[in-house]
Amino acid sequence: MLMKRPRHRVFDYPFRFYKPEEDEQERRKRKLGFTSYRRYKRQRKNPIIWVVFILAVLFIIYKLSVR
Repeated sequence: MLMKRPRHRVFDYPFRFYKPEEDEQERRKRKLGFTSYRRYKRQRKNPIIWVVFILAVLFIIYKLSVR
């Protein structure tokens, strides 16, 4: 409680393939709030899973109605 909490070390490492012009473009995009469409793109569900699920539900309904 009386001691300082340890902090993460921050490294300022220059990347090997650093392109300052691209960095400036990304900074402007982030500042304006542009995001990639790919990030929000919804992935499609596999239709085979849906078919199996529907068949299972129909089978359960059939088994319950036979009694």
